[in-house]
Amino acid sequence: MYAGLGGALFFVVLQLQLTLRYSAIQAGASLLPVTVLMLAFSSRVGALAQRIGPRIPMTVGPIIAAVGLALLGRVQPGSHYLTTVLPAVVVFGAGVTVTVAPLTAAVLAAVDEGHLGAGSGANNAVARFAGLVAVATLPTLAGIESSSVDTLAGGYATAMRICAGVCGLGGLIAWTTIRDRAKVSPVPHPSLMQSCQHPYSTQAD
Repeated sequence: MYAGLGGALFFVVLQLQLTLRYSAIQAGASLLPVTVLMLAFSSRVGALAQRIGPRIPMTVGPIIAAVGLALLGRVQPGSHYLTTVLPAVVVFGAGVTVTVAPLTAAVLAAVDEGHLGAGSGANNAVARFAGLVAVATLPTLAGIESSSVDTLAGGYATAMRICAGVCGLGGLIAWTTIRDRAKVSPVPHPSLMQSCQHPYSTQAD
């Protein structure tokens, strides 16, 4: 999923700037709904994932994001923001919002408490590496030879379909590999009202 997201965001911004003649600021601002949705609903999705487990959100989220990426593949010369770009960005943002909080929680829950930093770092490293690989390989796979308008217009839709497919595949992998519940062993803790005893003391003492 990280590969699909990283590659798609790179090509969407290029398409908006080179084909629709957006400025760099306009191209970046056009994706703000993704941030707004994450700020507004990530905590609620995280709470839901705690109740039902991460498997369903991490399956449904990437599939919704894949639909949004497929819709973003329809952006072409003459497309309007409100009718073409915004609906696709909202669907994409909804998919990312459903995915990110459960994904992060699942990653951190998979490691011991003493290795939380390493788990978070590994998650971030995978995200960056996947994005770099996607940006490096997608132009060749989609037949884009340079960042000129002509070659980008010819391969943009193909690149977005590839990103959508990869993202959706991530959801299917999540469904088949992620467990909702991990096996845990109960650890009883003494009450605050219980007197402390030396570990080597006996009842007779």
